[in-house]
Amino acid sequence: MSSVVGPSELASSAGRHTSLPDAVSIREVGPRDGFQNEPETIATADKVALIDQLARTGVRRLEVTSFVRSDVIPQLADAPEVLAAIDVPQGVARSVLIPNGRGLDNALKLRDRFDEIGVFLSASETHNRRNVNRSIEESLGGLESVVARAREAGLRVEAVISTSFGCPYEGAVDRDRVLAIALRLARLGAQEIAFGDTTGMANPRQVRAHFQAAGAALGSDVELTAHFHNTRGQGLANVLAALQAGCTSFESSFGELGGCPVPPGATGNVASEDLVSMLHEMGIETGVDLDALLDAARAVRRVLGRPLGSHTLVAGPVRWRGAAGG
Repeated sequence: MSSVVGPSELASSAGRHTSLPDAVSIREVGPRDGFQNEPETIATADKVALIDQLARTGVRRLEVTSFVRSDVIPQLADAPEVLAAIDVPQGVARSVLIPNGRGLDNALKLRDRFDEIGVFLSASETHNRRNVNRSIEESLGGLESVVARAREAGLRVEAVISTSFGCPYEGAVDRDRVLAIALRLARLGAQEIAFGDTTGMANPRQVRAHFQAAGAALGSDVELTAHFHNTRGQGLANVLAALQAGCTSFESSFGELGGCPVPPGATGNVASEDLVSMLHEMGIETGVDLDALLDAARAVRRVLGRPLGSHTLVAGPVRWRGAAGG
């Protein structure tokens, strides 16, 4: 099936999931997705301080680091030290990204320091090979044992499908292919499937149709998560489209940090403070203290010593409520 929504498909989906949720869940991914894309390595002590600050904003899910090879992503070579040092309050789920079995081996040495893992692959063969030097089938084969071992260790598993909405090398990505990968990951034992707009190629009509189709294909037992990048300025519009399709789980990064290290020009994620600001103005609860989140974004801006892409960080939050009613 093409990723382009045709008139008949749009008409057949009319009226479904038109109401918005009362609350959503947000996973903050800046300490991993953001820090790994910085040109310089952030000091371990600064990472720990920023993570501890983020963990006190009301965010309930926090991706703190990744057990990748240090020669591939030197910015995250201090993963064991970061995990050992952070002080995250009870009730905040700590997640680490795992690339393969060796990464899981290293992570499990610190099993008591985290609660969830993320695994990943691409929906595009070209992007997957450039990112991890494997075919999609090879990646799925490797993830089978990783997911099984993680579940045996009592860990919750999120599987991220990168380039779900388009590939910078191949162009359009067939939705049926993406959903087939998602089904296989769910059958392997992933409790959550995140669809990544890795280089910001998604548009709102496409996103709404995608999450409607994903919900129908995967059912209610699998949590569906949206991971949007703001590369072309459509991140929040895509969030709204996902909300309208019934999605209630999102990933974002404070300060709009992040991107994709493979293709050039793949800039950051949707800024967490922009996402929270928009949702709160729409009357959708997140559990996040926006002022505390903005303080964390200002802190990382000081650490990096450069301006960040977050709009709310520049303009400040709206200090009145009620826009949701029109």
